[in-house]
Amino acid sequence: MPNPVVSQFTARYGRPPEIVARAPGRIEFIGNHTDYNGGTVLGAAIDRGVSVAVGRSAPGTLRFASTSQPDIETVATADPARRTGARQWVNYPLGVWLSLGWSGLAQPAGLDYLADSDLPVGAGLSSSAAIELASALALLALAGAEAPRGEVVKLACRAENEFVGVPCGILDQGVSGFGKRDHLVFIDCRGPRFELVPLPPDTHFWVFNTHVKHALVDGLYAARHRECQEAAASLGVALLADLTPAQLDAGRTRLAETAYRRARHVVDEIDRVERTRAALGRGDLAAVGGLLTASHRSSQFLFENSTPELDLLVDTLTAMPHVHGARLTGGGFGGAVMALTDRAFSPAQAAGVAGAFARRFGSKPEVLPCATGDGARAWSAAG
Repeated sequence: MPNPVVSQFTARYGRPPEIVARAPGRIEFIGNHTDYNGGTVLGAAIDRGVSVAVGRSAPGTLRFASTSQPDIETVATADPARRTGARQWVNYPLGVWLSLGWSGLAQPAGLDYLADSDLPVGAGLSSSAAIELASALALLALAGAEAPRGEVVKLACRAENEFVGVPCGILDQGVSGFGKRDHLVFIDCRGPRFELVPLPPDTHFWVFNTHVKHALVDGLYAARHRECQEAAASLGVALLADLTPAQLDAGRTRLAETAYRRARHVVDEIDRVERTRAALGRGDLAAVGGLLTASHRSSQFLFENSTPELDLLVDTLTAMPHVHGARLTGGGFGGAVMALTDRAFSPAQAAGVAGAFARRFGSKPEVLPCATGDGARAWSAAG
């Protein structure tokens, strides 16, 4: 069966592409807002993602298209300005093209590009990192260049930080780049260092997308990033990951109450990541689930990046049989909740959760049973 992104590229540009790439979305398993604070995090690549098809074109012109948009956006390489409105999705692959140059890597001199996704946008599954990783691998291959996977992850993150304008850490790109089926990706973000962690048998994920969208670029994500930096500076450390829980307690009087709550969440969350990793090694999914739910409560009450919609989902899920734990996944301020379940958790139970949500908020969440998947890769469209 022909790859849909290949046929769509051919229909848009009148010729087949040269390179195809695909990168997965991710579930932030645990480690909420720890990455840009120098901490640790666990994430899972999933079996949904973004596919990209590319081909060389006349030098000086970059043409971007998406299966979700009717038009082709043309960018002159001499004036690669950020796009706004309905065209702002172009900032992700355009930022990657720029980041290749910033990183001293080859850039295609001219480009035809098409993206296709089966990831819901705004669900906290990091469609942005998926398009960045797929774009980076596709553009490198098109230019006949290679780079270590860690460098590809970093240049994709740089594109989001410096061009898109989101001050994210390396969690999303790292999981999309290093993911592996039936594993989690452990990231020590200070390195960064990446390590695969096997998942115990009978590990299942369900994602409930609230359809509440979070505006990360100009929204509360940037505010939390700033609050964490200010808390670290007030305590005389470069990053909140430099603090032990005891040191944070000792310095509490030097922080305003809001700053203390933000720091408390991050410091405790880093500890929860380590305890989760240990519980996974023992195969103790009940303990893992308890830590996931504790993570959500910390997001709810200390970091304040949850919403009533997310809280209701967690409350409903954690009261049900066959659910080990649940938490918001991603930046928060909307998006999705992830539930860790055993195999006996059924579609009927998921529908019951959706029904409870609809009775409170008037619409049903999107229910996504998710399997783990492999990380980003690129290949020749010719096979």
